[in-house]
This record gives sequence, structure tokens and C-alpha cells, in this order.
Amino acid sequence: MISLESLTAGPLFGLPLPELWFILLFVMLATFLFLDGFDFGAGAIFALLESEDERETVLAAIGPFWDGNEVWLVVFGGALFAAFPPAYAGLFSRHYLLMFGILGALILRGLAPEMYEQRHDAQWQRWWGRAFVVGSILAPFLLGVFAGNWLVGATASLTLVGLGVGVTLTLLTVVSGAAFLQLKARKRLPEAVTMYGSVAAGGYLIAVIITLGILAVRLPDGISVLLDPGIIILVGATIGLATGYVVALRQEQSLRALGMAAIMTYGFVTVVAILMYPAIDPATGATVQDTIVSTLPLNLMTIGASLLLPLVAMYFIVLYSAFSGPITPEEGY
Repeated sequence: MISLESLTAGPLFGLPLPELWFILLFVMLATFLFLDGFDFGAGAIFALLESEDERETVLAAIGPFWDGNEVWLVVFGGALFAAFPPAYAGLFSRHYLLMFGILGALILRGLAPEMYEQRHDAQWQRWWGRAFVVGSILAPFLLGVFAGNWLVGATASLTLVGLGVGVTLTLLTVVSGAAFLQLKARKRLPEAVTMYGSVAAGGYLIAVIITLGILAVRLPDGISVLLDPGIIILVGATIGLATGYVVALRQEQSLRALGMAAIMTYGFVTVVAILMYPAIDPATGATVQDTIVSTLPLNLMTIGASLLLPLVAMYFIVLYSAFSGPITPEEGY
């Protein structure tokens, strides 16, 4: 029986709640980067398509999902604020302009397809199509810049590590986007989409290697940190997954390719979490234990999350079940 006295006495059921919330935080971030990542990737591929029908197919493919997928970014921000308020305050105040850049890119990415469909005028659609592409590329890039700066404790908005992580994450979204479009659109898009996904997978591996090299120089004891067995296993698995992704994409095994892209995304975020822990705000040296909220709110949040997160997961199961399968020629945005 849970009582008020037990809620204030110590962590719920003696669990390591600070560490569990740290893990949960990055699981939420990875979920957003995968689910909204294939939307971003589809937006980047949108720029490379030539016919109006192909562009409409891309918009129809992501239409039912993109706004729901952004819920995970809100959940991530809310969890960071609720569980680690000093880290939230420090990160968002140091990268104030970068946060506005991310929000601006997300707004542009969300507004552009809505405006694109309002008028069937060539010039109107050309400009809003460009806005859609810019928002779809800029959002993951700036999110990657933020993640890179967070990891190394940078106070500047643009750093070499941030740029490296930004490019890496942007390429990863194209990997996911190509698999998602192949799954949803089947033969309605040109075979070049498969090539875009394959090229992005190769570019992603190169970007990962370059970014790890930058981190080896930038992080204290960087080389020894990167030689951690967990990091080595994840990097090796990424190479194998990227190879398998390319093979699956070329064999039109779209769901398998998308699954591999998902694992790569979660692996990417896991590397960031491993490199950061036990710090939660490397710029100040604050650790997970230093910034976690007090016992009572922590326990109450844990109970609330255990009830609400399954409901959120059920919503996404229903959403993706309702719009499963390839889109039809009659479907539009």
C-alpha cells in the first residue's frame, strides 16, 4: 500500500529513480527522432522529386502522422523540466536562440504543407514546397546541433561538435524517410528514392566516424571514453545495420529497412546518453543526482508516468493501425 509517508521516505519501491528518469528521457528523445525523423526525411526527399503527383504522394504519406509524432518532443521537454529542472533551465537559457530556431523550423515544416494545399498555383506551391523542405532539413539539423552542444557542455550556439551531430542526425532522418516512403508509396515514387536512402546511409556512417573523431579531441579523456565496450559495440552494430538497411531497401523489404533505421536512431541516442552520463548538464558539471527533484514529486511523477505513457503508446498503436498499409491514388494530404 502506497501512503504519503512512504512517498516522502525514499524512492518508490527502492528503485533508482534518478537513473530511470535519465534513461526514460533519452528513450523519449529517440522516439521523437525516429517517428518525426522519417517525416523530416520525407520532407528532404520532397526536394528531389520532379512531378506534382510525386510530391502529393509524399504529403499524403506523412499527413496522418507528423503532428502526432511531435507529441514526443513535447513529452521529452516536459520530462526534462519536471525531473531535472536545473538542467532544463541551464540548457534552455544558454541555447535560447537555438531553441527559437528549432521552434521556427518546426513551425515552418508544419505550416508549409497546409499552405501548399490551399492553392493550386505553380508559384505558390513552389515557394511553400521550398519552405517545407527548409523546415524539414533545418529542424533535425538544429536539434542535432543542440544535442551536440549539450553533450560537450558548449555555451556557444554553433560548435564543431554541434555541426557534426547536426549533419549526422539530418542524414539519419533521410535514411528513415526513404524506408518510410518506400513502405507507404510502393511504386508511386521513382526508384531514385531507394538510391537516396542508400546514399544517406553511407553518408551517415561517414558522419558518425567524423563526429566521433571530433568528440575524441573535444571530450576530456575522449579517446579512452570512446573505447568503452558499449560504444564500440554500438558503432559496430551501426555499420552492420546500415549495410543491412541498404540491402533491404534494394530488395524492397521496406518494413525491415525501416526497423533497421529505428534501431540506428535509438543506438545513436544511446551513444549520446552513455557519453554524457552521469552528467545531465556537462556545462556546469551537474550530475543526474545533483539535479533530480525531491523525493515526493519524483515519486508522484513516476506514478503518473506509469499511467500516462501506456495511454500515449496505445494512441500511437491505434493511429498507425488505422493508417497502416500503402496509400492509394485517391488519398491526399
